[in-house]
Amino acid sequence: MKRDYVFTSESVSEGHPDKVSDRISDMVVDHFISKDPFARVACETLTTTNRVILSGEVRGPVEKDKDEIIQKVRDCIKDIGYEQEGFHWKNANISYFLHEQSADIAMGVDSSSNKDEGAGDQGIMFGYACKETEKLMPAPIHYSHKILELMAKGRKDGILKGLEPDSKSQVTLKYVDGVPNAVTSVVISTQHQEGLSPKDIKEIVTPVLKDSIPAFLLNDLKDEEFYVNPTGNFVIGGPDGDTGLTGRKIIVDTYGGAAPHGGGAFSGKDPTKVDRSAAYAARYLAKNVVAANLCTQCTIQLSYAIGVAKPLSIYVNTNGTNNVDEEKIEKVIPELMNLTPKGIREKLDLNRPIYETTAAYGHFGRSFDSNKKFFTWEQLDLVDDLKSLS
Repeated sequence: MKRDYVFTSESVSEGHPDKVSDRISDMVVDHFISKDPFARVACETLTTTNRVILSGEVRGPVEKDKDEIIQKVRDCIKDIGYEQEGFHWKNANISYFLHEQSADIAMGVDSSSNKDEGAGDQGIMFGYACKETEKLMPAPIHYSHKILELMAKGRKDGILKGLEPDSKSQVTLKYVDGVPNAVTSVVISTQHQEGLSPKDIKEIVTPVLKDSIPAFLLNDLKDEEFYVNPTGNFVIGGPDGDTGLTGRKIIVDTYGGAAPHGGGAFSGKDPTKVDRSAAYAARYLAKNVVAANLCTQCTIQLSYAIGVAKPLSIYVNTNGTNNVDEEKIEKVIPELMNLTPKGIREKLDLNRPIYETTAAYGHFGRSFDSNKKFFTWEQLDLVDDLKSLS
């Protein structure tokens, strides 16, 4: 395994057009699950200049709830902060094309007297964890998310004046002997009000950078390698500047490219879709394996077939950082967790309206909220059982 290298990850803010679409799709999931915990939802959203288009399949009161959902779309846009001529929560034209779920898909997924609930689709899902940060996430994506989270908070609190919702970040880290050693470059591009120069924006976001990344990693960052709005102007942004679609930021959503991704997006899908729920389960397992000190990094792959309950395969790779045989870890995983779609949903308590909050700043590396039970896949309740392997 290569030990000395440079690696980059990017993040995008909640105001990025693709993330606006993700949030709206996840709001739709939450809407139907709040009314029926076992609702089926697959919602895709397109956003562009003053227009939002909702489409997809739902098992639930699709037409009855149309007006309520359209109002919730406006609420999402308003909360993100869009009150611009080209994209405004009040003025956007919202087209609604949600319809009933396919009976053929429902037949394959539903449980019956002679079969367990099956996976909502075939596919492969990956989970990953490492000891680069306290959240057990790869450092480049962790710090990229942090920059944009703090920028959004400062913008909404009125502290960072002149910034608008659409923004992107990118952090490049030098690794020495496999450990983050120094930030070699940072890119921050943010939509802003008319009249502000890149120099003005740099002065606004520099304190955010320093609050987001440990000082020892920034010591060698040269000013010329800190790029802020390198195009020179970023007034037109959000869905007015670039069309947004659900599910286009899957690497931002996961590990920033530091680990494999199975290919399926998360947002807009209810938890019978293993694209989402099994990826959460794989992260949960990998995080607990690393937290139990069985290794310093861990990748777990799960695979499924549509309509089949049990996973077809379980694969563990610790990249040589393990102090316990990988086959032992693979063997104990199904003993610690039922990895059928129903088993995952019940273990992680996924049949609840918890998804809108996942739509920006990553689905992983977030803080488990013990009160609202958000981000249950970030819990470390398997650590003691896993430690018995060592």
